[in-house]
Amino acid sequence: MEEKLEKIFHFSEFKTSMKTELMAGLTTFMGMAYILAVNPTILSATGMDKGAIFTATALASAFGTLMMCLLTNYPFALAPGMGLNAYFAYTVVIKMGYSWQMALAAVFIEGIIFIILSLTNVREAIFNAIPQTLRLAITSGIGLFIGFIGFKDANIVVANQATLVSIYSWKTQTSPTVGLTVVLAILGILFTAFLMIKGVKGGILFGILGTWAVGIVCQLAGLYVPDPSLSMYSLIPDFSRGITFSGIGPTFMKFDFSQAFSLDFLAVMFAFLFVDIFDTLGTLTGCSIRAGYLDENGKLPKIKGALLADAIATSVGAVLGTSTTTTYVESSIGIEEGGRTGLTSLTVAILFVVALFLSPIFLAIPSFATAPALVIVGFLMMQSVVHIEFTELTEGIPAFLCLAAMPLMYSISDGICVGIISYTILNLLAGKKEKVSALMVVLTILFICKYIFI
Repeated sequence: MEEKLEKIFHFSEFKTSMKTELMAGLTTFMGMAYILAVNPTILSATGMDKGAIFTATALASAFGTLMMCLLTNYPFALAPGMGLNAYFAYTVVIKMGYSWQMALAAVFIEGIIFIILSLTNVREAIFNAIPQTLRLAITSGIGLFIGFIGFKDANIVVANQATLVSIYSWKTQTSPTVGLTVVLAILGILFTAFLMIKGVKGGILFGILGTWAVGIVCQLAGLYVPDPSLSMYSLIPDFSRGITFSGIGPTFMKFDFSQAFSLDFLAVMFAFLFVDIFDTLGTLTGCSIRAGYLDENGKLPKIKGALLADAIATSVGAVLGTSTTTTYVESSIGIEEGGRTGLTSLTVAILFVVALFLSPIFLAIPSFATAPALVIVGFLMMQSVVHIEFTELTEGIPAFLCLAAMPLMYSISDGICVGIISYTILNLLAGKKEKVSALMVVLTILFICKYIFI
């Protein structure tokens, strides 16, 4: 079997194996399976059918990831993007008052534009125009960003009115169960870190499963008490309804193009387009550096295929009934497990299809169990920071602003914008025009306009 797959995925070229790729795929899936629970919860706030959203989420993720496998042989996985789904639901529909059908139409058109841009090399040119320093900063910034998400998901870091964020306080806790999950997440981080130190293959996956298993034991012992009002659900898979999944009829091709030429519609579509482009570019940059894909010129081979897969998945996802489908930063979890070929992404795609039938298992994995994986991967991606020339101030200052902005602004795309704007302006002011390409100048102007007018 491995010999046949070798001819397709070229394991030897990437110094990997079938077992490693399968484990990496499983690990990546476990790290992003939360989207199957989170996306329906967020989008259903608009009035969309929750069951249909679950099915659309699984199918869009499977399709997009399969496209990535077929077009690139890279281990990147796709799913409806976090942040974009919140913008879809809470800003476009709830705040601005548009129907979810109109929002889906905006996502669909955005995807079509993406496809055109990918085929005309515009997105590839943008990727190649970003200086190496900023690429390293993007990787490190994503590490800080997903590490912060891990701490937040585990409730180790919580909101604080005086200081914006602070560490969880057991003195003022409102629920012993929440406090318990914080302890379990901390133990999970230490356990996963120990496995990594010992060089255990699949350490991140075992960290997820081990933390979840301890949580189940705590629930059986009565220490963990499910409380849906606190987003604390049962950790034990519920098969009381059997093995089934909802149809996508309520959301399939439910588009409203009646306002397609209005300024508000164009603004919404552009917002989706902008965030998706730079979230994707940032994720591809970070994951590609960790995987060692960039060539001697710092360019990513097969980037056109990667961008095209992302673009097609966006439009297909909208047809199925979900918000923008994009390349996931959690792909880095599988990459750290050794995933280097399309077999990793193929495994993820298959598992998303399987999840349709075994949804109770995957929906039972709590955020405090996946949080340790995000924290550890954040550390691994942060290692790129040592290659940044901080002593060269025109390189170091923009890099710092870029990587610091991502977690503080809670946005990969905003971090990239800050990095590009500061890099262009500082280098031009310093008289180093040769370091700034014409495309960087154009991007800087567009980003400044974005913050002024959008």
